[in-house]
Amino acid sequence: MADAELLQQDNAPGAGAQTHTPPGPKQVGAIVVGNALEFYDFLTFSFFAVQIGATFFPSSNPTSSLLATLATFGAGFLTRPLGAFVIGRMGDKHGRKPAMLLTFGLMGVAILGLSLTPSYAQIGIIAPVLVIGFRLLQGFALGGEVGPSTAFLLEAAPPHQRGFYVSFQLMSQGIAVLASGVAGVTLSNLLSPEDLTHWGWRVAFLIGALIVPFGLILRRSLSETLHIEEQPAATGAAPPQTLPVRVIVLSIAIMGAATICNYIVTYMSTYAQSVLSMPSTIAFGATVTHGLIMALFAMVGGLLADRFGPRPVMIAPLVLLAIIAAPAFYFLEQTRTSTALYGVVALLGMLQSTAVGACYAGVTGALPKRSRSAALAIIYAIAVSVFGGSAQFIVAWLTALTQNPLAPAFYMSGVIVIGVAAMAAMPMPRHERGAR
Repeated sequence: MADAELLQQDNAPGAGAQTHTPPGPKQVGAIVVGNALEFYDFLTFSFFAVQIGATFFPSSNPTSSLLATLATFGAGFLTRPLGAFVIGRMGDKHGRKPAMLLTFGLMGVAILGLSLTPSYAQIGIIAPVLVIGFRLLQGFALGGEVGPSTAFLLEAAPPHQRGFYVSFQLMSQGIAVLASGVAGVTLSNLLSPEDLTHWGWRVAFLIGALIVPFGLILRRSLSETLHIEEQPAATGAAPPQTLPVRVIVLSIAIMGAATICNYIVTYMSTYAQSVLSMPSTIAFGATVTHGLIMALFAMVGGLLADRFGPRPVMIAPLVLLAIIAAPAFYFLEQTRTSTALYGVVALLGMLQSTAVGACYAGVTGALPKRSRSAALAIIYAIAVSVFGGSAQFIVAWLTALTQNPLAPAFYMSGVIVIGVAAMAAMPMPRHERGAR
């Protein structure tokens, strides 16, 4: 099947029995809240990397402790492809709803386990082993979450608003970042550095665990967007489909570049503490800033993708981001003030979130419905596991190796070049503009 045919079949007039009834606020809320909590759990580990490192990976060298913690953070990416394959296929075979219920339940087990694991001082080597195990479970669950939830958002949306609805995927991640940052700022202001290290970071995880039962109740109320009646009925079964290799490879490159940019901006709270020696009370404010910007500008990217198509909205902000990354990091390193930190995070976050919001729309829309959940989950998991999982470790290692605080900016700019090249070559789905 030709690329153009494949990319447009889900939009074809009269295809199947789709009615494109927009999801109600309760259904959108079920996706946003569930997805946000899963990312909250996953990202909170990164934001409290310094404190978690001291708890489970004690060392006389703070850099070694931080690198060990970031390596454990990266371990959560190893099981993402497996979760994507198993749960993503489940979403295509049995429906988006049961797949999303499973991922949420698994994440609940992981977040509770992490928050209650005793320290290295209490149980020795068993402590980091348990932490790594829960991180692997987190990765498995999150690897299977993105495909079914994003497929649901696209399939439930009106044709001319697909970019906007799919942008809720990134918007929910922004809410997760914002919630993690608020938890970090609040705890770091209420607690002494010693208490924050000893038990304060656990409170942030337990807050997430309290939301799990409510998220499960919300997700049980979801309708299903994968309907048997939409399959061609003449032969009694849908014809087999083969995803074009070109789309898969380019999608991995696009999502890889987008993920690296996202995790470098997310890393700014740890960067501010470990490289710029800024206090945690200020550093966690960067996380709040990034989360708010991501939640807002992800939707901007989705709306612009509906208006102009995904390609230009993906490329233009990333080109500008590559140009200003090094000057922004240089300005931050020279000033080292809270205003500079929040301003740089806001600027980088606006460009990155606008582009990535459109990336979700472009990549998701390029995949056929009957294999969309598994394909998107696998593409995302591979891209994030290979590139996202290593991003924070690489920038921390490069910064320590070169003693150059601009190392994250140079790494970001380099991967953007590769990502933009893939975006230019990517076959894009036909988009339908809203009424003007």
